[in-house]
Amino acid sequence: MARRERTSIFLLAAIAALSLLHVAATRVDEEEEADRIAALPGQPEVGFHQFSGYVTVNAAAGRALFYWLTEAAEHPESKPLVVWLNGGPGCSSVGYGASEEIGPFRINKTSSGLYLNKFSWNKLANLLFLETPAGVGFSYTNRSSDLFDTGDRRTAKDSLQFLVRWLDRFPRYKNREIYLSGESYAGHYVPQLAKQIVDYNAHATHKINLKGFLVGNAVTDNHYDNLGTVNYWWSHAMISDKTYRRLMSTCDFQRQKESNECESLYYYAMDQEFGNIDQYNIYAPPCSVNSSRSAPTRRTMRLPHQPRSGLLGQLAGYDPCTEKYAEIYYNRPDVQKALHANISGRIPYTWTACSETLNRNWNDTDASILPIYRELIAAGLRIWVFSGDVDSVVPVTATRYSLAQLKLDTKIPWYPWYVKKQVGGWTEVYRGLTFATVRGAGHEVPMFKPRAALQLFGSFLQGKPLPKS
Repeated sequence: MARRERTSIFLLAAIAALSLLHVAATRVDEEEEADRIAALPGQPEVGFHQFSGYVTVNAAAGRALFYWLTEAAEHPESKPLVVWLNGGPGCSSVGYGASEEIGPFRINKTSSGLYLNKFSWNKLANLLFLETPAGVGFSYTNRSSDLFDTGDRRTAKDSLQFLVRWLDRFPRYKNREIYLSGESYAGHYVPQLAKQIVDYNAHATHKINLKGFLVGNAVTDNHYDNLGTVNYWWSHAMISDKTYRRLMSTCDFQRQKESNECESLYYYAMDQEFGNIDQYNIYAPPCSVNSSRSAPTRRTMRLPHQPRSGLLGQLAGYDPCTEKYAEIYYNRPDVQKALHANISGRIPYTWTACSETLNRNWNDTDASILPIYRELIAAGLRIWVFSGDVDSVVPVTATRYSLAQLKLDTKIPWYPWYVKKQVGGWTEVYRGLTFATVRGAGHEVPMFKPRAALQLFGSFLQGKPLPKS
């Protein structure tokens, strides 16, 4: 073959390859643009970009997970990507994380519009809120049985599939530093997804650039979480000495389901001795909005959230009825249209902050996440665990009891850390993990103590200990 002919063939092949790349790039641009949010109803003007929509994680079952990306307020191209997960299981990252904790907007009391959260975490990072598993929030499945046999394993696998396919849709994030974060039962979701990513990276051509994770008031280990919870109730005078002794002698905290006698003691403590309190912040006034759902049970004490009900009151900066505002706002047709949510009418039920169906029918749950912690510490991930110290659902004592089982060496001994010249909480740095408390914060730390939470998040991203002064 003549040299000119060979050159022509190579040139044609190169042109064809470039053409394919252009087609692929055009498809990605079109998918991204289709997910762009122009503006949400009642939204103040902002300078950052937002995207939301669906990523199919299982075509055969018709499972698709909903996401909402709020890019960093300044220089998003140089900021990391933080994936936020709420727990439950069955609770919405849009309803909680995005709307009352770390997102850029808050919903006003009339659910008619939004106002800015001046302590939003998108000051420091691009925030990707993921509603997982299918059946949570706007995420859906076409196979109804999925709602009755979902558990930890499928949630982790579907969340990995989501992230892989989402990064294909947003390739500019493929080489970005990625962190995972969440709270409550996301104490399972986050480490389990991190493990899925580490295992995926061992064989993937293009690895996910996972650097670490941050979890708050995290469900970690059945035995030590439950032991620590009962001790918290007693040490904070929520239960009597008699009930405490009976709980300690009757309950086998290692069991997935307690005996009927133990269950009845839990009910007695909550019904007769707790009083009308918000269990997610024992010093805050509960919401006065009536709820059709039942009072918390033994199961939901370990696997929060549940709606609050009770007396009307005020606490500086805290509105205990925020999830009710979310349920009104996200059921508005104009809001769903702006979010590209429920676009095909595939969701045959109203949007709720938490799915009772998923919570009641959770199929599998790890008794302990501590083995995953050991594996991820060995993998070199940055791991921070924080705890609001007035939460009685997954209290600070539960987290301390659980983490103590890791038997980690101390690098920096226990000390108070500061926010605006005030003690923000206490912290200890171990080899492989940092633990921090947030003083006066309830179960959702960024809602109760937004300034302290932002300080903690910033220190985490920098990989630096919390400030001593």
